[in-house]
Amino acid sequence: MRLQKLSSKAFGITRVNRDDTIVPPQADSVKKIVIASKNIAKINEIKEMFAGVNVTLLSLYDFPDCPDIVEDGNSFYENALKKAKTVAHATGEIALADDSGLEVEALGGAPGIYSARYAGEKADDRQNIAKLLGEMKGIPFEKRGASFRCVLVICTKEGRCRDFEGQWNGFIAERPVGRGGFGYDPVFYVPDQRKTAAQLPPDVKNTLSHRAQAFIQLKKELHESNWLNGA
Repeated sequence: MRLQKLSSKAFGITRVNRDDTIVPPQADSVKKIVIASKNIAKINEIKEMFAGVNVTLLSLYDFPDCPDIVEDGNSFYENALKKAKTVAHATGEIALADDSGLEVEALGGAPGIYSARYAGEKADDRQNIAKLLGEMKGIPFEKRGASFRCVLVICTKEGRCRDFEGQWNGFIAERPVGRGGFGYDPVFYVPDQRKTAAQLPPDVKNTLSHRAQAFIQLKKELHESNWLNGA
């Protein structure tokens, strides 16, 4: 006896094959993750680091109604957590937030959480670098130690969150060199590469950087847990 085609709406059946076998509905196997940022360079770098992960990556550009987020935390972690929670709740999707910055030993850890707005709220990368180099003027190389720090936080709309941290050590160069990367990359000198971060090919930078180190931990978590399978 041949099976009668049933209503997919009523019974959750997507189709009946020609040999009368019933094919059940297929769940969407590709999860979405919203990158909680409007920084194009950062979004692109994060997308490159997700290579090989079966996930659809979105950003705040895909959710224009998502509320603006004031980064008023006292640490990279607090800012990243606030962004991830807010975006996950607003979009209903898994959200990934990154808060990162440069910490310079001679400046007592500055610019730190204020890295993106070191020269003012509307400052661009060039202005921030100019302020940094001005404050580092006359400081010898051996005392120009610095670290890039990154904290990643991933959250579900239900409030399940995990955080990951990476740190990249180097020195502040006396002048900008290189055209790659973004932020303070042109003045962040990496001793073992004998280049600034802005001179490194993306595939090299994305294995060494603070963000890359945090991403290694994140991808391990995604692989070993159920974040992308019913998170």
